[in-house]
Amino acid sequence: MKNKFLLRTLILIFISGRICVAQTAYITNVTSNTVSVVDLVTNTLTATVPVGLMPMGVCVSPDASKVYITNYNSNSVSVINSATNTVSATVPVGSGPGGIVVSPDGSKVYVASETSNSVSVIDASTNTVSATIPVLYVSAGICITPDGSKVYVVNYSSNLVSVISTATNTVSTTISVGQHPIGLAVTPDGSKVYCTNDDGNSVSVINTATNSVITTISVGANPLGVAVSPDGSKAYVANSIGNSISVINTATNSVSATITAFNYPYGVSLTPDGSKVYTTSYYNNRIYEINTLTNSVVDSVAVGAQPVAFGNFISTYSTVQINETTNNTLFSVYPNPTSGTFTLSLPSGDVEIIVTNILGQQLIKTTTTQENIDLQLDENGIYFISIKTNHRTAVRKLIVNH
Repeated sequence: MKNKFLLRTLILIFISGRICVAQTAYITNVTSNTVSVVDLVTNTLTATVPVGLMPMGVCVSPDASKVYITNYNSNSVSVINSATNTVSATVPVGSGPGGIVVSPDGSKVYVASETSNSVSVIDASTNTVSATIPVLYVSAGICITPDGSKVYVVNYSSNLVSVISTATNTVSTTISVGQHPIGLAVTPDGSKVYCTNDDGNSVSVINTATNSVITTISVGANPLGVAVSPDGSKAYVANSIGNSISVINTATNSVSATITAFNYPYGVSLTPDGSKVYTTSYYNNRIYEINTLTNSVVDSVAVGAQPVAFGNFISTYSTVQINETTNNTLFSVYPNPTSGTFTLSLPSGDVEIIVTNILGQQLIKTTTTQENIDLQLDENGIYFISIKTNHRTAVRKLIVNH
């Protein structure tokens, strides 16, 4: 199942092919202790990844190579390699981690820990905590401005939102909002933050220039997750007890539509083109696809037990879909799969070798006249090896599994 998913999303930028868009959802299942990987092009479950205890929050790195998962009862963050759908690292953080967000440049990950009243800052290059920021009674919600300068995090019991300066890793101010704030989402231009108030049955709209609430919008019962459309025109709010999604017109800050058909919706996220919104249904063990033009439910997918997916759980990136060379007699690679080191058996003469990962990044490029050459790859994943002579080109897939 996992390899089938990978083959659909392989990238090899130096070989011509059909350009397509891969859309993937990563759904945390709090009772299953797993993450369901869903192909949103076909709405099919493609993999299930075991993680820590009670996974809740989720975010995807800007280059789509990593998925970060908070494990509430394990006090940790699982780092999933999206190429292999395996956990590549586990990072200890504060107790009761819920919300999680990655910086726009992918260098830092911010984790809101509820019971330790802190925000852990993870260095994404080393998967270690580089700073811990004290805040007030944290719940799940956390977001970062598009310029990466400010992190907003809710203080559930204090009815406040803390504003963190990422330059100093300190709280610069707090903002009074509604009763028991829980979810946060920032507009694409960074001008507004939408904050769901769980027991206030409302959404506070924060002006990020003044860090003040400019209006409060009544929504359904017990709103949790919130997401803003890519063009910034709409905000979607998951009303858990209300079993509905409120659609907010961000120009007027009023509810323009209410969508029903769910059983305790929790997380909510949009595809980058804004055509579809997905929400988790906690008691139905499913995610639902909503057409944003008609505000109607068009499909659903079964996932794990009690899905939450609190945060931006959809990954999208352009790919070049290719196939291995059929009837390839030009060269061979062994062992395949490999634990890291592999040998290429090549034709005589000058041969150009290019090894690329599934994100289109060229890892190895060399020219040789040797008929046998040993190479090594340190990271688990799917790779493509391109061999070029004066007259022929061939491609083979290589699987690395340490």
